[in-house]
Amino acid sequence: MTDMQKKAAQLDSGEDSSAKFDGSLQEQPLPAKVLKLLFERLDISVQMGALIQACEQADKSLTDAAPAKRFSFIAHTLKLQGVQAAQLRWSRFDQRRLPALIFYQGKWQLIEQGSDGQLTLTDDAGECRDFSEEVLEEAIVLWLRTPPKQEQSSIFSLKGNIAARLVFTEMFKTRRWLVDIIIATVIINFLAVATSIFAMQVYDRVVPTLAYATLTTLVTGMFIVLSLDWLLKTVRARTLDSVSCAVDKAVSQQVFDHVTHLQLDSRPRSLGTLAAQVGGLDSVRQFFSSGVVFALVDMPFALFFIAIIAIIGGHIGWVYLALLPVAAILGWITQKRLRRLLKAQMMRSNERQGLLVDVIQGAESIRASNANWRFSTQWQEITTTISRYNIRQKAISNFATVTTGSLSTAAYVCAIVVGVGQIEAGNLTMGALIACSILGGRVIAPVSQGIQYLSQWQSVSQALDMVNQVLLLDSERHADQNLLLPEQAPDSVALDAVSFSYPESPVRQLKIDTLTFKAGERVVLLGAIGSGKSTLLKVLAGLYRPSEGRVRLGDADLWEIDPNIVSDHVSYLPQNVHLFKGTLRSNLALSGAVSDSHLLQISKELGIERIVADSPMGMDLAISEGGEGLSGGQKQLVGLGRVFLAQPKIWLLDEPTASLDNESEQQILAAISAHVKADDILIISTHKPALAARLASRVIIMQRGEILADGKPETVLPKIMQRNTPAATKPSGLRTPKSFNQDVIKKESNNVI
Repeated sequence: MTDMQKKAAQLDSGEDSSAKFDGSLQEQPLPAKVLKLLFERLDISVQMGALIQACEQADKSLTDAAPAKRFSFIAHTLKLQGVQAAQLRWSRFDQRRLPALIFYQGKWQLIEQGSDGQLTLTDDAGECRDFSEEVLEEAIVLWLRTPPKQEQSSIFSLKGNIAARLVFTEMFKTRRWLVDIIIATVIINFLAVATSIFAMQVYDRVVPTLAYATLTTLVTGMFIVLSLDWLLKTVRARTLDSVSCAVDKAVSQQVFDHVTHLQLDSRPRSLGTLAAQVGGLDSVRQFFSSGVVFALVDMPFALFFIAIIAIIGGHIGWVYLALLPVAAILGWITQKRLRRLLKAQMMRSNERQGLLVDVIQGAESIRASNANWRFSTQWQEITTTISRYNIRQKAISNFATVTTGSLSTAAYVCAIVVGVGQIEAGNLTMGALIACSILGGRVIAPVSQGIQYLSQWQSVSQALDMVNQVLLLDSERHADQNLLLPEQAPDSVALDAVSFSYPESPVRQLKIDTLTFKAGERVVLLGAIGSGKSTLLKVLAGLYRPSEGRVRLGDADLWEIDPNIVSDHVSYLPQNVHLFKGTLRSNLALSGAVSDSHLLQISKELGIERIVADSPMGMDLAISEGGEGLSGGQKQLVGLGRVFLAQPKIWLLDEPTASLDNESEQQILAAISAHVKADDILIISTHKPALAARLASRVIIMQRGEILADGKPETVLPKIMQRNTPAATKPSGLRTPKSFNQDVIKKESNNVI
């Protein structure tokens, strides 16, 4: 007997095996020995004595509490940070999340994957036994989620940081610009010496003798130096700006392409946070275009100017040499203090961005529920935290800037004092002292700028880290993957041992051993809300990647085929159709490869022409972000239009008539019958058995991500309709799935009757 036949026999007999596991669940305490084993597997350090005491306190304080609540009490008592428990049935559990606790045969045991692939259960006596998955189907699992381990790395390290490597790779793709900037900076710093020499010559030769001819020669020379200095700085700035713009254009394009090709099930839940992470590239661009390269090249010249000062002023050089390491240490301390602060500030800023996007998108629901105060409170709380971080950041940065300025003034004063002594000793002239003071500013200035750039680098490094988190997300295809390009159109789509669950979630959304759809089939998926119909369609469409198993499109794995080939054969209508800013025409023909005749024909057959008739703009009707201004039914018609215009081989329609009135529904069904070719595959997800009775050549009933029944409409539909028949008139020998949602069946059976 197959698994499908076993399930059907169990459903027909009206058995519900879950009851035998739930009887003593609330009464059974969590055993300390088994918890200790689980903690050891998860690398959580806990003292056995403290664990026993925590378990005993939980048993006394929470006698009838659920296991997850008991564990929360134990974790709080043991001061375990970030450890959370989730309770669910084994049939819905993702086994990749093992080890965990399982309630089986009236007691809690540790369950984990054995070396041979078998499931191993360990009880509080330490006895280990192997079990098959089928035996544990209705058991209860207590799964622990632990905080991810974060590796500490140097802020200047590019190891593992894809975003930083991407930026610097683009930046140094051609090194000619760097050579030009270095040469220009070297010349500019040598020209700076001319200013001090000019001052020294004026005070030592021109002033005592009033030699105006000499002054004229010196001024002429300085005019040439200043002109060359201005030209080199202008060219240098323009060169860096051009490089920064080119790098920003290339990197932002690569990041955007990666975001658009993200594997949808691994994408962050908060779109505002995702947008803020990608927006971190702006601060990176501003940093590299702000002159940091100039500062890096200028800093080694601090030692060069100290050497020049030593040559001209003798002991004055020791003054600046002594203060240079003090300024460097100050910069190191500053960036270290800013490191954690800026990271926390950026995380809160991303949260605020996510909250803003949620509030804008859900403005109608917020106002209708009078919940403005709640979100306003959240905004105020986050803003207050960011302001507090910002004040601390500014305080640290200002401290470094002011201190560096004070060091520069102190260096000047000390140089004057030492210079006076040297003049008294006859080793230094007045002009030489002034020249040294001018060159002294060139020593401290690069260090001061370096400290400021170190402060800015903290923000940039955090932004790069945020962008790197986006780049680490799985894309729909790997960059180095050799994708298939099959020439033949697929004549089937099949699932083999497919299981799906969202990242960081122990709940298994889909579990299908084998399922095949062949050319020419008209399949209707029925089931209650949350039964897995939409998830199945997304897996078939290649939007969600199975956690386990394969999806075959024709003879090839769907995830090994080029996405362009997949989109050519497969078209998917989501439940919630999203419209983009533009026109009605651009939203219907997203690819832009649709003839006007075809567009008008589909618009007429689907009833989209009624939207056009209501607007003087016609097909150029302006559409705002998200399709604001159009009703849910109108959006659904536009979504259907996209599918019809695509002319796919495999049609995947998720609740295609959910938002439509009866007239529009009949029009859509007629259009489907007319446009779906004889050898096309049509799969419709719905909660209306009436659609199945009209369209389907095959009906599949789903529940909890699994298939309960699969067959012809005349075989499967009577079982659903029988639920609405009184017990006295129900034919003997016909039993329907007991666990199927009766409320949904009763409502939808009325549509058929």
